[in-house]
Amino acid sequence: MLQKINKIRNIGIIAHIDAGKTTVTERMLFYSNFVHKFGAVDQGTTVTDFDPEEQERGITIRAAAVTFEWNDCIFNLIDTPGHVDFTAEVERSLRVLDGGVVVFSAREGVEAQSETVWRKANKYHVPRIAFINKMDREGADFYRTLEQIKTKLGAKPVVVAIPVGAGPPHLPEAFRATIDLVKMKMLTFSKDDNGSVVSECEIPAELEDESIQWRSQMLDDLTMFSDELTEVLLASEEVSDEMIRGVLRSATLLNLAVPVLCGSALDGIGVQPVMDAVKYYLPAPCDIPAICGQDPTRPDCPELSRKPDSSEPFCGLIFKIDADKHGDLHYLRVYSGVLKQNSRVLNPRENKKENIPQLWRIQADRREQIQEVMAGDICGVIGLRFTVTGDTLCDVKHPILLEAIAFPETVISMAIEPNSADEYKKLKQALEMMKRQDPTFRVHESEETSQMLISGMGELHLEVIKHRLLRDYKMNVRVHNPRVSYRESIQRKVEVWGQCNRNLGGQKHWAEVMIGIEPIEVLERDTATSVEIKSAFSEESFDKQFKQVVLESIREESQGGGVMGFPLVNIRIALLDVRVSESDTTETAFRIAVSEAFRKGLREAGTVLLEPVMKLEIQTPEEYVGGIVGDLQQRRGLVSKTEVMGHLTLIEAEAPLANLFGYTSAILSLSQGRAGNSMEPLCYRPAPPEVAKSFMLD
Repeated sequence: MLQKINKIRNIGIIAHIDAGKTTVTERMLFYSNFVHKFGAVDQGTTVTDFDPEEQERGITIRAAAVTFEWNDCIFNLIDTPGHVDFTAEVERSLRVLDGGVVVFSAREGVEAQSETVWRKANKYHVPRIAFINKMDREGADFYRTLEQIKTKLGAKPVVVAIPVGAGPPHLPEAFRATIDLVKMKMLTFSKDDNGSVVSECEIPAELEDESIQWRSQMLDDLTMFSDELTEVLLASEEVSDEMIRGVLRSATLLNLAVPVLCGSALDGIGVQPVMDAVKYYLPAPCDIPAICGQDPTRPDCPELSRKPDSSEPFCGLIFKIDADKHGDLHYLRVYSGVLKQNSRVLNPRENKKENIPQLWRIQADRREQIQEVMAGDICGVIGLRFTVTGDTLCDVKHPILLEAIAFPETVISMAIEPNSADEYKKLKQALEMMKRQDPTFRVHESEETSQMLISGMGELHLEVIKHRLLRDYKMNVRVHNPRVSYRESIQRKVEVWGQCNRNLGGQKHWAEVMIGIEPIEVLERDTATSVEIKSAFSEESFDKQFKQVVLESIREESQGGGVMGFPLVNIRIALLDVRVSESDTTETAFRIAVSEAFRKGLREAGTVLLEPVMKLEIQTPEEYVGGIVGDLQQRRGLVSKTEVMGHLTLIEAEAPLANLFGYTSAILSLSQGRAGNSMEPLCYRPAPPEVAKSFMLD
């Protein structure tokens, strides 16, 4: 059993959009004989991009799982999206994966979404290797990208393979092979059978000095992690391949180093060494520390833990759901124990038992039914009734509640309505199914306008939702222009009293409540989602039941939005004092007093409207830089950096989301179709007075 766990690699392919993730995945499947013919992203024939929307757009939208074997190892691989609108797929994949392959384009280098996925991998302490792809492209620069991995990501890259040449085939120094610095051999990849055959040969004389220099650098880097290796080098003894791999593996598992390889997945160069690197350097489930959680029956007790061992009580996390009217498919990562078909488990969040009628091995859009899974496995479950994304499933007799998955808040919304009243119920059912599948998709029905509002992570996200309604659910819906999800905060700290002195239904209600409201300082990158509520009032004579009512009323008021109706964020509210009457104080009186104090406090504290700000990266030929910068300034954008990268100029900027609708089309027009851009949420910042004033007037 332990031997099997040792051979499992749960990995994700993560990167910026268009870095070549899906092509890398497709080549891995081809070289492992999972498929006999590799597909192409542009033709919509890849294994993992099986959704019609993905095939039409040529991008990954939903993370897809597939299992295959390579050199006696079992790879559970998840191909994740690169577009920022679908970052939730990356978030939940990294939450359950043990290792990652981060793909960079040698031409574009470290891009905006590359930084985002890298930070998320840091957040979940996921060891990773780096693959610098697209070495066959014009303008490809392995060494510039390597330097950006150091400077932009703050990583410690250890180069284990260097390229032979760079650029497309028509150039004299075209990319044609790689040099393995561990074996000190040049690796060539046969063109006749799509790179399936890897040949080792001696390093050409003209490349020998450079190769020796890079190997020396690799060994110097590794001496930081091993005294034994240092002693071998000082004794001028030969360092074995096994020692190099062992030291590098240990450093990688501790997130102290990142092995770096290179190649061109489209040309079939360098992919097999990446697969070998996954085996050599990335962790098996038994290399990962025990998963920790809380005892749901005794939340005040110390943390519980489950080792990655099949002899432990069963414990797993649901990280994804494919919604279907005939039965949802729940994706499960098993952390400990064994789960068998037709068994019963506990959902500790709901405190309800779930049946496990069917277990499935997921192969992209295909499934294979299996009888049991064990620690380290990733599988599908059909038949769960109460479980949602982020829920724990565990042994009924040994309950444990794992930390749920945190997803970012939505930044954009739009109104949607059916063309007829008859379709209203059908639309609500379809949207509910989409909510189960996508944790960053929200549906809200406005009480004032009776409009149904859908919210997501960006224009493309909502556009995909709309197309799914039209294509998959055969619904004819009308949508209105997208609108930004603003937030509200306050300017200063205040302390206010609220009072209730009323006769309602022949009964007198009297109470006074004092609350304090103050702004919370947040980091620039924080996405502004929190309201803290606490009690600073400790009068023992105050009825505990009334105290709970007051705190509950404060929470309800804070959830109702601010002066302009937008959600409140970055605010701390404290209960400071109360005044009661022995005969006339009631729960109703407290609720009215809290409401008055809360609204008075917001007015006196001064409202601040916060707008979402996006980080932009634009790559453009130099002749269009002036026009693009001028357009950004009109959109209230701030250029933070420009950098010349070969024949292209990289512009880094920040701009409010409200001014970026349709920006992709605009930048193509400004550059005659030659510029590209990417954006990701950066932070919330105070909106200009004229923007806030427009909402106050409404």
